[in-house]
Amino acid sequence: MGLAVAVGLALQLEVLGLEVQLKWPNDLLVDGRKLAGLLPRLSLRGSAIRLARVGVGLNGRNRVPAGAISLEEALGRRSRASEVPVLAARVLAALEWAVHSSGRPELVRQLAERRLLVPSEGVMHRQERCQVEGLSVDGALVLRRAGERILLRRCF
Repeated sequence: MGLAVAVGLALQLEVLGLEVQLKWPNDLLVDGRKLAGLLPRLSLRGSAIRLARVGVGLNGRNRVPAGAISLEEALGRRSRASEVPVLAARVLAALEWAVHSSGRPELVRQLAERRLLVPSEGVMHRQERCQVEGLSVDGALVLRRAGERILLRRCF
């Protein structure tokens, strides 16, 4: 679910001409700077999903901390696209895409993997450097270290 929302929001931002990267597990970057963060939560009853929620933080015209970027800055101009009602409509469209696409996990994985930030130096996991291989169909980050395949899963 979280990955589907990230892809849906990336698709909405790409329509505006932005190149969006997914920093696993829940950030969207533009020019290497954080534009949006997602916080998915599942409520379970036994093993069945009872409720799915997702928090979406998207910088529109607000001041941002170091290392982040606003949509207004990313677009390089004051634009109607960074106005709250327009952003809200894009977020809702992204959520609708995620709902309709969540039943197609391979499509979501492929679209997310195309946008996945893969540092050339790898990532640290348990104090060891690992190379990022990609994403599994359930949204786990796939790492490789000395012939070992490691799956990092997002906790809800």
